[in-house]
Amino acid sequence: MANLTVTAAQVAVIDPTKSVLKDFLANAAITKGQVVAMGTDGTIDPADASDGGGYLFEQVVGVAINAGGAGAAITVLMQGEMAGYTVSGLNCGAIVYLSDDAGRMADAQGTVLVRLGRVTALTDKGTTNVTHIHVDLAEALWVT
Repeated sequence: MANLTVTAAQVAVIDPTKSVLKDFLANAAITKGQVVAMGTDGTIDPADASDGGGYLFEQVVGVAINAGGAGAAITVLMQGEMAGYTVSGLNCGAIVYLSDDAGRMADAQGTVLVRLGRVTALTDKGTTNVTHIHVDLAEALWVT
């Protein structure tokens, strides 16, 4: 399993009109591009796929589109295409997963299987591949 490289300065939603975005309050510092999970108090933290980890892999809600400290409003992409992750080495259709490393995506499953989305192409097929995120609570419960 290899973590995908994220460039925070490039993290962006491709088409907000075709995306599902929701604001949450951060429980701790969150950076752009981190995968986040919701705690029982409704705040979010960086998520990880470690079995028994403290980051509630079963409550993954999406990817942070902005950064902020504890108490800050964080916009989370729950469904839609995003830029910022290096996926050029992956085939279109490849699944991206939650990593065992907090807040990271990977090209293979972590300790617990959590699928986050797939690699997809923009209209300049073959030139620009992006990550299509599709997270809802039913999907985030894929545990083996």
